[in-house]
Amino acid sequence: MTRYYDQYRPTFDDKALWSAPAVLAERARTHGDKTYLEVGWTGERFTYAQSYDIAQRVGRGLLAGGAAPGDRLLIMAPNSAAYIWSWLGSAVAGMAEVPINTAYRGSFLEHQTATVSPSAAVIHADYADRFVELPEAVGSIGCFYLLGDDGEIAKGGRVLDEAGLRWQRWDTLLSEDSAAQALPEVSYRDLGSVFFTSGTTGLSKGVMMPHAHMHLFADECVSLTRLTDADAYMSCGPLFHGNSHFLAAYPALIAGARYVLQERFSASHWLDQVRHSGATVTNFVGVMMDFVWQQPLTEADADNQLRCVFAAPTMSSVLEEFKARFGIEAFVEVFGLTETCMPILTPYGEDRPAGAAGLLNRDWFDIRLVDPDTDEEVPVGEVGELVVRSRVPWTTCMGYYGMAEQTWDAFRNLWFHTGDGLRRDAEGWYYFVDRLKDAIRRRGENISSFEVEQALMGHEAIAEVAVVAVPADQEAGEDEVLAAVVLEPDATLSADEFWAYADRRLPYFAVPRYVRFTPELPKTPSEKVRKVELRDQGVDDQTFDRGPISRPKDRR
Repeated sequence: MTRYYDQYRPTFDDKALWSAPAVLAERARTHGDKTYLEVGWTGERFTYAQSYDIAQRVGRGLLAGGAAPGDRLLIMAPNSAAYIWSWLGSAVAGMAEVPINTAYRGSFLEHQTATVSPSAAVIHADYADRFVELPEAVGSIGCFYLLGDDGEIAKGGRVLDEAGLRWQRWDTLLSEDSAAQALPEVSYRDLGSVFFTSGTTGLSKGVMMPHAHMHLFADECVSLTRLTDADAYMSCGPLFHGNSHFLAAYPALIAGARYVLQERFSASHWLDQVRHSGATVTNFVGVMMDFVWQQPLTEADADNQLRCVFAAPTMSSVLEEFKARFGIEAFVEVFGLTETCMPILTPYGEDRPAGAAGLLNRDWFDIRLVDPDTDEEVPVGEVGELVVRSRVPWTTCMGYYGMAEQTWDAFRNLWFHTGDGLRRDAEGWYYFVDRLKDAIRRRGENISSFEVEQALMGHEAIAEVAVVAVPADQEAGEDEVLAAVVLEPDATLSADEFWAYADRRLPYFAVPRYVRFTPELPKTPSEKVRKVELRDQGVDDQTFDRGPISRPKDRR
């Protein structure tokens, strides 16, 4: 495997630089006058020196406001420069950021907030009412720092005042009044982020990511995309997801590149954004590549500066056509999880067999494909569960925050169990086959069926509910959500009433597209729901279809 450490990995051998605060300080020294952050829809630009100064101010402001090193900072906000400064500021302060999906509300938001007990929160003011509905979960939050315009902040502030919760405008964190506040030394071994993932059954789990773990994600991205300070890296996804966070904003920081943050992904505007920003590198996650591919073909599609796309996954069936259409030199594909970083990858420009996810990232990881019941390795060519073990300390997760039992189960026999079924060919290429765990992936979001079921069970007419994935009309392994519902005796519930209830309690992407009312659920002798039967049954003529989901137009 060809690697590019010397030219493309300036922090590979220096563990002192394996944290965002250390990298930011170094880039402020070496690239101070160069643009780090460009906000695509506002035109704002910030140099590396300015970024360092703002992050220092935010970090000092958080500590002066009552937070302490080792605390957690909850961040729930749409894309903005302030989001970047909140992440970097929390790192400078020795705190662990906790990114929260802006679609979350109710039990989803309550669980994640209560689990990490944040001492402070940066939120958009529009979300204030969601938190006041969770009095027990927000008890640890000493101060809410509100983002938004003057009207939004005034409204959100009134909501928090009425609930007796302390708040300030976010920009008070930039005050010179905190200039004397001391900042801690931050080690690559310190906890840098608690990133929640809903990739398995049960409640979503907060992945504890030390700084070295976050740094490896970013540093591998630098290597794989050959990112340098001559590049512009554009991302369109939300910063509460890893693809824009530690697979775009952070790699640009390491490389000294210009990071172009877009407000959101739009397939119809994507190419214009690439051209206007001068992006040379970007990333795709989930169905983004397919949505771009489906746009009307024009003769000018290749008129752009894009040379590399970092993707998870790619559409193998149209990959070469996509590259030719848009004039892209290389696609880099990886297979990884929040917990493990990227143990399987495809090097830059490497020709790979159709459908292959990549090769073993042997510099950092050992992996095996095992029988999920025995943990015994399966023969080459057979499907087994991917298990992963790091070869370098602190470069994978430290476990699940506040969930010791789930941590031990995931790391049984000293290997992290991904729950994903893969096979390996004789040449060492790995192929993703299917999920072995009961998870759903929709529009780039991992959905816990358990959490959706718990929320739906709050309806008085519902006696039982089982939520499963059914195939979506997309490549790239996307799902739709189907709910099989058993009603209480003599209860009535229409499909429209079901969806109205779900809309109020679930993130938009978790609301089932399909609902089927059934007299009973198929079960095992031990009364466990046989979800495989529901998946096999799929969408039939007794199933109500709401149609494809769309993102809400407002922030709420």
